[in-house]
Amino acid sequence: MKTKIVEADLANPVHANAIITILDSYAKEPVGGGKPLPDDVKARLIPELKKRDNVLILLALQGDAAIGVAVCFVGFSTFSARPLVNVHDLAVLPGFRGQGTGHLLLESLNVHAAKLDCCKITLEVREDNTGARALYKQFGYNDYNPSDKPVTTFFLEKRL
Repeated sequence: MKTKIVEADLANPVHANAIITILDSYAKEPVGGGKPLPDDVKARLIPELKKRDNVLILLALQGDAAIGVAVCFVGFSTFSARPLVNVHDLAVLPGFRGQGTGHLLLESLNVHAAKLDCCKITLEVREDNTGARALYKQFGYNDYNPSDKPVTTFFLEKRL
């Protein structure tokens, strides 16, 4: 069955449930933290996303079934004075990996970013997530490059 990519409609309960289901599936895996999303997060996620006007969510569908998601946020690059897109989450259900779904999500994301006149697409990926890193490398993702040579970058957090 052919996979198609659509922009998610957060008002559509089928799309909203699919986003939560796919993210929860990923969260349960070791590279996603190894624990399901807490119930309060599942309850708040879609209402909170609806409040933001910078959200871009793409769903990969086979028929009516959602099999992958890219949750992205449109930001701004001060160095380019243009928008950018940050991929916050990209996940494909385990039974559908290796079939090109991530590839289709990234291709669609490239089209959306071009329409927004973005200067770049950013993302972070765990070092041990070798499958995702291989996919991103195929699409030309590299370490941050503010000059002529890439430098290793770090993604830091401070929990509140």
